[in-house]
Amino acid sequence: MTTYLHQDLRNDLDAARLAKLRKRNRLRVMVDDKAWPVLRLWRTGFSVEAGEVPALRGLVDVYDGAQHLYQCLIVASEEEAGEMRYEFKRNTAAQDKAPLDHIREADAPIALLPR
Repeated sequence: MTTYLHQDLRNDLDAARLAKLRKRNRLRVMVDDKAWPVLRLWRTGFSVEAGEVPALRGLVDVYDGAQHLYQCLIVASEEEAGEMRYEFKRNTAAQDKAPLDHIREADAPIALLPR
């Protein structure tokens, strides 16, 4: 049995796979004020469509719809089958409040009441 596929058939399969990934995913990557859809996200990186997105490098933000998920420092990894893959050098989860610089006691008062 042969595993050879004609180039036109391979291109059509890649285009269908990318269209499915684009439709299914709400994730996007933002640099400055520009956003591009993320095709796949995994623990150590993500991928975007190679022909549509310019070369990314440095600090980016990853969003799921309107929710800010991560602030990431990225580096380009490889391009394969129409996807450009990026690896995280640093991946920090975004938070909606500032971190505490001390341990909060479970029975600590929420506010002080005047006498």
